[in-house]
Amino acid sequence: MYRFPDGGAKTRLVASIALALLALVGLWLGFRGSPSQLARDFEECVEQAQAKSPSNDERDVPMPNCNARFAGRRKAGGGYTYYDFMQDRHFDIAGPNPTAEERKRIDREYMGFLDAQRREAVSAELAKRQNEQLQAALENARQPAGPPMVLTPKNPATKRQVDRSKSARCEDLSLTCSWAKFSAVVKNAFASSSKTKP
Repeated sequence: MYRFPDGGAKTRLVASIALALLALVGLWLGFRGSPSQLARDFEECVEQAQAKSPSNDERDVPMPNCNARFAGRRKAGGGYTYYDFMQDRHFDIAGPNPTAEERKRIDREYMGFLDAQRREAVSAELAKRQNEQLQAALENARQPAGPPMVLTPKNPATKRQVDRSKSARCEDLSLTCSWAKFSAVVKNAFASSSKTKP
């Protein structure tokens, strides 16, 4: 290796820095040649890919690259929106990709979404069980009950004859007792008048 006289270490440092800068410039120029690498968002990436490849076969190749680089889509009124296919829902985001805080918010929403789905599944299972129980109860109600049950008194010989005219035993001043007395008097009056007429 060649040795630099007087300050060889300083010269080597300057040479390595110059080589590194030269490599960075070469990389920058290489990326500049690829317009989709400088796109700011998904829509711009697609436009650049379509302008670069006019044929339909080549146009489909850069799209996955745009999809991988940019999660958000440009909104008509400005800003970006992120579609979460797991929740089937759109979220407003600040840039073409969600920030760490926006990802946390989307994840919290997803946890709430999963919890709501779990509760809905439990409710559906409970409703299904209740429905099955009601169906079983209806089926049991439709079954024939069998022969009718006959109720008979234990000792039929000791039945007392009920006196139809309660007016003889009625001593209180209740309305039913008074009514029974009144109707008995009216019956007797009509009965006696029909006997006196020839």
